[in-house]
Amino acid sequence: MIEDEKIKYLDEKGIPALKAEEAKTEKTGKWRVFKPIINEEKCIKCKLCWLYCPENVITIDKNGHPKINYEICKGCGVCADNCPVKAINMKRDFHEEEK
Repeated sequence: MIEDEKIKYLDEKGIPALKAEEAKTEKTGKWRVFKPIINEEKCIKCKLCWLYCPENVITIDKNGHPKINYEICKGCGVCADNCPVKAINMKRDFHEEEK
């Protein structure tokens, strides 16, 4: 688990949240080759993906699960590399409609 002093912002439930002015706004376009897919069943909600994401595109939902903003995600794989239970897999992105 992440030590509290490493988390910059917490909402009222203690869930890490970015301030809107710090979120990246540059859209990826269609050049991303891979995108991270989170398996919520394997996820232990450790928030390491959120902590290490260099683009600040991961948020934590009210249930503690990470959510990725695919419009901005560059597909670097840092989140997958730092997931201790390998709940994030990098899949080839065919640029279909993002959900």
